[in-house]
Amino acid sequence: MANTAHKGPVAHSGGDLMHDRGPLHNDEWYARRIEYLRGFMLPGRYDNFCRVLDSRTRWMTVCMENTFHAQNASALVRNCEAFGIQNIHAIENLCPFQPNVDIVRGTDKWIDIDHYKDSASAISALKDAGYRIVATTPRSGGSTPEEFDVAKGKFALVFGTEHAGISGEVIAAADEFISIPMCGFVESLNVSASAAILLHALSSRLRSSGAPWQLSEAEKLPILFKWSMESVRDAEQIITNYELRIICNKFRFKPTRY
Repeated sequence: MANTAHKGPVAHSGGDLMHDRGPLHNDEWYARRIEYLRGFMLPGRYDNFCRVLDSRTRWMTVCMENTFHAQNASALVRNCEAFGIQNIHAIENLCPFQPNVDIVRGTDKWIDIDHYKDSASAISALKDAGYRIVATTPRSGGSTPEEFDVAKGKFALVFGTEHAGISGEVIAAADEFISIPMCGFVESLNVSASAAILLHALSSRLRSSGAPWQLSEAEKLPILFKWSMESVRDAEQIITNYELRIICNKFRFKPTRY
């Protein structure tokens, strides 16, 4: 799981919203190392990675504001991974976003979590990256999951604290609102339950829309490299040996200049 504490307005694991600015290395760098690590995997493992990556999206993302309970944080991680959401943006000015390892059961390895010191930093980063800020609220007046326009542009679903809901700062900055219609006396659902309902409904509609929701090939490569590193035993040492071999070959076979 990519965890980075953000002190400024725009940050991501490894850089400022890395998926918008570009990866740390070029495509060839990733492709060569992925192919090398592939030799240490079971045959179906790599194919499964590629299949899952084809369903991953950053068109829709999730932003959590001060998720206090580890159980809810864990459920949110599992929800996002299950419905193909690659990134979670965690606002932590009141409490850290800390999933319980016994609940996430390894699913946190397959997504990226960005950490922000306050709501303003997260909102600024997301808006700069072209996301609509969509505040989830139990109040009427917002779009329902069936009405919300998933193809209009990239969007970030913002979920608030378990008790107080989203902050006034998020409400003021929101571009749109979305709510789950209720038929009973209950006015709201647990945050992880609400997220599961919205992610299922919106991701299903998104995948059947004409929006360019899939990751680009350039976006896939850093993720595939990270997943490969997570899956191969002693991957760090294997890659270190690979790098040393490249250096040795470079100097051993360096052409003579005339």
